[in-house]
Amino acid sequence: MNISHIEHIGIAVENLEESIHYYESVLGLKCYAIEEVEDQKVKTAFFQVGGTKIELLESTSPDGPIGKFVAKKGPGMHHIAFAVPDATEALKQAENSGVALIDKISRKGAEGLNIGFLHPKSTHGVLTELCSKEK
Repeated sequence: MNISHIEHIGIAVENLEESIHYYESVLGLKCYAIEEVEDQKVKTAFFQVGGTKIELLESTSPDGPIGKFVAKKGPGMHHIAFAVPDATEALKQAENSGVALIDKISRKGAEGLNIGFLHPKSTHGVLTELCSKEK
């Protein structure tokens, strides 16, 4: 797998507006994009920090992945995302190495990226996302 950099760190939040306010007023960061990804039942906000992004994730439905995560574990770090040349190919490589997958092929995520997740049971407890730009 050819990882080029950390694409973003995903943080589950209960209230996107309040969380954006904290990141802007206390940390001095600037939210540059807010986007809803309907099929994932999530609303996202992005901040650039050097070469890495912070993605805040607020569930739009209690039965969505972020809604379930927050109900079970509370708000906090949700996942780490790595940039790869081809997310689908990277998922295949991970599976061939014995890693359990959440996604067999990449799907569309926020910011138009192709994304796929590795199951945290196979990644030492860390939900891992693989991201690539559309070709």
